[in-house]
Amino acid sequence: MIQSIPLKKLVQSPRNVRKSSDVLADLQLRADIAARGLLQNLVVRKGKRGKFEVEAGGRRLAALQALAEEGTLPENHEVTCLVIEGEESEVREASLAENFQRLAMNPADEAQAFAAIIDAGATTEDVARRFGLTVRFVEGRLRLASLAPCVFEALAEGTITLDMAKAYGAISDVERQAHVYAELQDAWYQITPDTIRRMVLDATVRGSDPRAVLVGRDAYLAAGGRIERELFDDDASESWIDVALLEDLAHKAMEEAAARTAQEHGLAWVRPTLGNYVSHDLLEGLSRLPDEPAPMTEQEAQELGELEADYDRVAAVLEDEDSDEDEVANAEEELVVIDRAMRALNDRPPVLADDLKPKAGAFLVLSRYGEPTLVPQFYTETEVITGEGAIEAVEEIVGAKPKGSSLSQRLLDELAMQRRDILAIHLANDPTLALDFMVFTLADADGHDWRARKASTLVGSVASGPVAGFEAKDAPASAALAEFAGSLDESWRSGETDVERFARFRALSDEARSAWLGHVVSRTLVASLACEGERSVPLHEALGSLLEIETAHWWRPTAVNYFDRVAKARTLEALDAAGGPALVSRYAASKKAELASASERIFSGTFIGEAEVKERAQAWVPSIMRFSDAEGFAPVGVESDETDSENGTDEIAEQAA
Repeated sequence: MIQSIPLKKLVQSPRNVRKSSDVLADLQLRADIAARGLLQNLVVRKGKRGKFEVEAGGRRLAALQALAEEGTLPENHEVTCLVIEGEESEVREASLAENFQRLAMNPADEAQAFAAIIDAGATTEDVARRFGLTVRFVEGRLRLASLAPCVFEALAEGTITLDMAKAYGAISDVERQAHVYAELQDAWYQITPDTIRRMVLDATVRGSDPRAVLVGRDAYLAAGGRIERELFDDDASESWIDVALLEDLAHKAMEEAAARTAQEHGLAWVRPTLGNYVSHDLLEGLSRLPDEPAPMTEQEAQELGELEADYDRVAAVLEDEDSDEDEVANAEEELVVIDRAMRALNDRPPVLADDLKPKAGAFLVLSRYGEPTLVPQFYTETEVITGEGAIEAVEEIVGAKPKGSSLSQRLLDELAMQRRDILAIHLANDPTLALDFMVFTLADADGHDWRARKASTLVGSVASGPVAGFEAKDAPASAALAEFAGSLDESWRSGETDVERFARFRALSDEARSAWLGHVVSRTLVASLACEGERSVPLHEALGSLLEIETAHWWRPTAVNYFDRVAKARTLEALDAAGGPALVSRYAASKKAELASASERIFSGTFIGEAEVKERAQAWVPSIMRFSDAEGFAPVGVESDETDSENGTDEIAEQAA
């Protein structure tokens, strides 16, 4: 019997079969009921003391009660209910049927429904508010509605997944979408969203494309592939037209290479991908196996010991103040060679235990040079060996050192850490940019090249620098960071449980939580320098450009942190940049220690001299310490407020003063 019952008389039934819920879905349901009212009645049973127990519709009841608590609905709001009678087992069965038979909408149906509401005059913000969704979610569904008809129908029928549909939507050209969809109907290999995305974006493929290099020109032409060539094109720049055919041939080549690799390494399986990294969808359902670096042979151990002895001997030359310029220059060059040789011995590929190989697998990626490359990490499909409860990311491979560097490795490492602190204090004071950086880094993780150097350690762990126990002396950025950390509101830490601590943290002011955001993001930054090689992190240059960092305001070269550590010629170059030949000739004959001391005074501005020379000296820093514009970096769709940016920089500088 259908009956209207006051909300205050409804209570949750202990027999309701739904025990778990989704916070986001509950918020969406609450917003939907607030906008349109209750569209589906509750199923209730008479209880004690005039109450009615809700057997089916517990989430709807909770949403109604929450709306009443916040004043959106009155406490005596009338709720339409179906009153049932029967034994307890029959009532529980009714609750199960009501929940079990509910079917989530197909994304295509959602897209059409949203499009119809928009066509009727509503905005995306209206739809998002009515259904308790984000504007971005609604916009995503609307983009699905604009897919090529054949792709949209495939999504509606369940022939393709939502991720595949999104991959087709990577381009707005519906004809291109339909063409790629038709090409993939007869594909023998597994179609992934990455495959679709590459094909819709690539109307043609250059001859230098990794897939083209892998397959080879002759094999492609023999299979019926077509090539267009302009007057000045060569084999690398010519256009390969039949992308689907090329993908097919590339997949076959990678499958063959994977089979050979599996046999060569004694692995149970090796799965190929045409990408240059292993995406998260390929790792789904797999567990990482433990491995250790390959053991060092006696000959390698002896060679490493000799290199370490050579390193100490050569480093002593740099530390000796009586060493002349030629000796220092030769020593620095020799240290670079020694350090590279030591790294080659220490950075050995991981080795898997023989007893794990029968159930172990790995992935074969396609390098940028068109070579099948085995990723040095192993997984299993059958059991979790590591007990970490989650798939670990493939570790990056350390690149080569900067070529021709005339600075010692220790000095480079120390400068990199101090430069990191300068970037960190600026990022800590700009929580909006810190949030953008954090979200981007997390979102970009599934497309991260496993050989590329990461810009930070996100997910949240504190980055450890290349110099253990190093602490910069009298460094404004480091002091400002310590002061910033000490100013954080830590009252929430008094909670005894993580739930209580989280509740107290959420109760902090927006300003206090923003400060914590800047802090936890800034402390993840790795050490970097504006140079080529392993210390280079282009994303740091982009951040430095956005923050308009002037390194000279935060770091000044001194005898201890720079001039005592570099060749005399480098110090004279700095003097030339500040005061020209006249300043260089004044100190050219000085001993290294005297020159370092004098340079410290000059570049701190505490010397008697012309105003222009002082100004240039106080603005000078080594080029590797500057934050230069990242190559090709141009913020898209971002309008900066120049006044606010300048004021923000001035405030930070004042804190360090």
